[in-house]
Amino acid sequence: MSKAAKGHIALFVVQIIYALNYSFAKDLMPAFMNPMSIVVCRVTVSAILFWLLSLFVKTQKIERKDFLKLFWLALFGVCLNQVFFMYGLYYTTPINSAIIMISNPVFVLIITLIVFKTRIRFMQIIGLAFAITGAVMILRYRGNFEVGSETILGDVLTLINSIFWGLFIVTAKPIMQKYNTISVMRWVFLFGSIYVLPFGVDDMIDTNWSNFTAHAWFSIGFVVIATTFVAYLLNVYGLETLSAETVSAYIYMQPLLAALFAIIGGKDVMTTTKLISGIFIIFGLYLLNIKTKKSEHD
Repeated sequence: MSKAAKGHIALFVVQIIYALNYSFAKDLMPAFMNPMSIVVCRVTVSAILFWLLSLFVKTQKIERKDFLKLFWLALFGVCLNQVFFMYGLYYTTPINSAIIMISNPVFVLIITLIVFKTRIRFMQIIGLAFAITGAVMILRYRGNFEVGSETILGDVLTLINSIFWGLFIVTAKPIMQKYNTISVMRWVFLFGSIYVLPFGVDDMIDTNWSNFTAHAWFSIGFVVIATTFVAYLLNVYGLETLSAETVSAYIYMQPLLAALFAIIGGKDVMTTTKLISGIFIIFGLYLLNIKTKKSEHD
């Protein structure tokens, strides 16, 4: 199997994790944890896991000049991304958060255009249009998307988070072509921990861990291990061989997968709208992949 194919599989698994994450993270707030305590838990535990993993996996020595880049990646992709996402989800609804997050590939496209002076190709625009249409169709069908006074703060924070995640994906691409995944992520999360600990250590200490139910423990375990450690690992692995646009565009699979999980679990039924939405999303990703094949290596 080619590295590009493995990259696509990794990104597909990430979307399964993300599709489940909204509900688990929302269930924790505010009954068991506040947003900052979750952020600190996610970042510090993942940092420990990445460094433990580096003991068993071959890593590369980072050149001194590249540490500044890792500091910036930690700021955009770990610290600011995590803080704005968790506070955004805290102040808005999961359906609002999911819909706003599908703006991420658009930001990635714009940032790539500005940073790398690349051209926006016609096939790229068509692919994004199909994927966005399909995602919005499913999300609109699944719940009520309402931007109002009660959710506006969370909606804005989520949108800012989407921009920071776009910056991370675009700026991480060059360094991921130089170093392997574990070599980069252990430092990125170590620096991320340094950023967030001073602001969230008190929240961690004040968390009433004895009040946690079995579901709460499972939820924080999923948010930390699956959504943070595993998802970042697979996302960055995908960046090694696939373009930033392709990595970000996989976000459109989330609403489709969430709908499929509901159908399989007997909580929803297949409809013509969902079928058409799924076709739009898959076709949009296909068009984006055609555009990037020249730059993606097997």
